[in-house]
Amino acid sequence: MNPFQFLQEVRQETAKVTWPTWKEVWITTVMVLIMVTVAAMFFMAVDQILGAVLNFVLRLGR
Repeated sequence: MNPFQFLQEVRQETAKVTWPTWKEVWITTVMVLIMVTVAAMFFMAVDQILGAVLNFVLRLGR
């Protein structure tokens, strides 16, 4: 295929894309950061609980 034709087709396809507004990008970014923080806190809590349970079980064996 001709590289020039390929670039023309890429430009045509790119023109069809509905790009998000800056407000949508900002809101989505904030939502992702909030969800990452919530997930990190959840997994930290689960890790702490499982660690405490494992230490308790291991102390029983002494």
